[in-house]
Amino acid sequence: MSKSKPEARIEAYTHPAAGWGALKQVAINLIRERVPGGNYRTLLKQNQPDGFDCPGCAWPDREHASTFEFCENGVKAVAAEATSKRVTPEFFAQHTIAELMLQSDFELEGHGRLTDPMVYDAASDKYVPISWDAAFALIARHLHALDDPNQAAFYTSGRASNEAAFLYQLFVRLFGTNNFPDCSNMCHEPTSRGLPKTVGIGKGTVTLDDFEHCDTMLIFGQNPATNHPRMLGELREVSRRGATLVSINPLRERGLERFASPSHPAEMLTGSSTPICSVFIRPKLSGDFALIKAVAKRVLELDDDAVASGAPRVLDLGFIEEHTTGFDDFAADLRAENWDTLIEESGVPRDDIEQLTSIYVKGERVICTWGMGLTQHRQAVPAIQMLSNLMMMRGNIGKRGAGLCPVRGHSNVQGDRTMGIEEKPSKAFLDRLGKVYAFEPPREHGYDVVETIQSMLEDKVKVFVALGGNFAIATPDTPRTWEALQSCALTVQVTTKLNRSHLVHGKDALILPTLGRTEIDVQAGVAQGVTVEDSMSMVHISYGMNKPASTNLLSEIAIVARMAEATLGSAKADWAGYTNDYAKIRDAIEQVIDGFHDYNARVAKPGGFHLGVASRERVWKTASGKAQFIAHAVDLDTPIHRARARYGERLMTLMTTRSHDQYNTTIYGQDDRYRGVFGQRRVVFAHRDDIAMLGLSNGDWVDLTSVWDDGIERRADRFRLVEYDIPRGCLGAYYPETNPLVPLESFAIGAGTPASKSIPVLMTRSSGTLVAQPYFPD
Repeated sequence: MSKSKPEARIEAYTHPAAGWGALKQVAINLIRERVPGGNYRTLLKQNQPDGFDCPGCAWPDREHASTFEFCENGVKAVAAEATSKRVTPEFFAQHTIAELMLQSDFELEGHGRLTDPMVYDAASDKYVPISWDAAFALIARHLHALDDPNQAAFYTSGRASNEAAFLYQLFVRLFGTNNFPDCSNMCHEPTSRGLPKTVGIGKGTVTLDDFEHCDTMLIFGQNPATNHPRMLGELREVSRRGATLVSINPLRERGLERFASPSHPAEMLTGSSTPICSVFIRPKLSGDFALIKAVAKRVLELDDDAVASGAPRVLDLGFIEEHTTGFDDFAADLRAENWDTLIEESGVPRDDIEQLTSIYVKGERVICTWGMGLTQHRQAVPAIQMLSNLMMMRGNIGKRGAGLCPVRGHSNVQGDRTMGIEEKPSKAFLDRLGKVYAFEPPREHGYDVVETIQSMLEDKVKVFVALGGNFAIATPDTPRTWEALQSCALTVQVTTKLNRSHLVHGKDALILPTLGRTEIDVQAGVAQGVTVEDSMSMVHISYGMNKPASTNLLSEIAIVARMAEATLGSAKADWAGYTNDYAKIRDAIEQVIDGFHDYNARVAKPGGFHLGVASRERVWKTASGKAQFIAHAVDLDTPIHRARARYGERLMTLMTTRSHDQYNTTIYGQDDRYRGVFGQRRVVFAHRDDIAMLGLSNGDWVDLTSVWDDGIERRADRFRLVEYDIPRGCLGAYYPETNPLVPLESFAIGAGTPASKSIPVLMTRSSGTLVAQPYFPD
């Protein structure tokens, strides 16, 4: 692979999101990955009823007649899987782990598909080939050697299918633990923990049909053009029919300004685009909760004014009285709240709050969507519950064209949770699982991601198995996470491509290569399909189209089943039968999990089926049987408040974010073109007044140090300072490069999600040029 680097430059991008720029990148990625021409046809089957589900984001598919239903980043994901480049045993024979550690994540990704199972050899510091049987026997030996099943943890990526996830949780619970750290812990866990207490279930209440009927959309903490680009097609249609769209985000993201749709020739040929959001509200980092509470307070005041004047009520009293409880206490809390506090803590001027409130109360059918800009904060759970409160005030849950719409990241992260990938499983789920498989499941809650890392550091977890993902760089507090992984007796990575987690490993380590979503999966002579659940609770089937990258790959399902059989035997589950026929797994899911009746028949229909979401039907699975208003105070004693009291205006709040050329931890390139960054990733965005206040200049090299009270120095050095339109006191930079700044102990209260959007830091002029970065080398 070429070591030449693209020119590093900062240059304003003046074009709309998508458009010709996206098509250019599609071509570049297909060429760079050396995708065989015959595999280009794969793109025409992406997100189609008779094709495969995109291995990227979890945005739902439409039943459509268009010739394609893919986006730029979806093509990048498919190209990465369909590449003709290979990482063979010969590749590993040529490189020690120490040598590979010097390569960037972009370089590691670029080597191509893994072809054979490999085991770490400490004597040579290399991975060497191992047979599949020997690999599973090694796993079983390590698991049997543990004093307690809770000394093992089993991570899950959102790319795992429903079938693989179900077998995985069955295997692990039969083994005896609920230690299921998963990628949801790092992104939408506040949604999963917050909504059940307000509306009874931790899922959204809308479908794509509601987008056709809403008149207002409030979009919190999202950058759809990068993170779920197909959403822009829906937003385009909502905007073109006259609905009001509002972006609520510290950054004005290009995709929410204007969008040129590649699937609409008129826009492409004329160079035109569609405006998306007409209003941009800019809270400071960690200001979302105070902003939402301010809008709710203003809604209540407007209702009080209406009562006084005899005008129509602003509140939906019918909905509140019939469907909710706790409103009086909630209203009393709002009335007692101080306006100056809400304005200061939100960072939003009173006039903007008034404008946002006016838009909300004029809407008859309002959808609120949100991403990780709302979830990766200390007060993320209260923020989501406050958003639920706000929507209930006007009955915007459970009616057509309105509702709550959390937009999940990875393609099946919601489905994995539905399948039981959950460190805090419900009693009802465990009861059903135990009854079907005739065993007593473990009842003690397990470890989430943060708890798993802490437990490794304390020598409580000795075996770590990852079903996909890139744990070493997706997680916070990078040096401590790496120390934790390296302390394990065994680490196992089920994966398609080389990544950093294969290099940061336990004393024994396995790389188990698996089929990708795009590849044909034949078992017992029959092509198998797997199912996924999207962000809007639609379940559909996915069939690969491409020849497997190697004859020595196993499916995720086969890997899980053979690992289970090697460890537990087959007395409780027919692992071989499940491997040979995935329909049998779906039959088992139907017995254990509500909503999956006639699973195989319903998923065979084009488009699949919708899992019932009770709150969408105004059925509230809460203790009271009603939706619950929950009052929350503004927290004025956070780590950021304490650090600011010590450092004054020099204290900045940093958010980690993706560049446009990455998806989660996968780095596809060095550009973030919508933000005007090319050929580089070590940049930090700052307001020009903050740059001047700190005695710095645009383009300077700076070091970042996080402020925490545990005596651990956390640094990320040598970032290029970029003047950017971001609120005062706030900084933005890419992850994983800034993950070393996130303390393990900094997480959403009640959810455990790392507070990666509200990191208290100091920014100083760089002390000098580094020869090599200790983490994430360029």
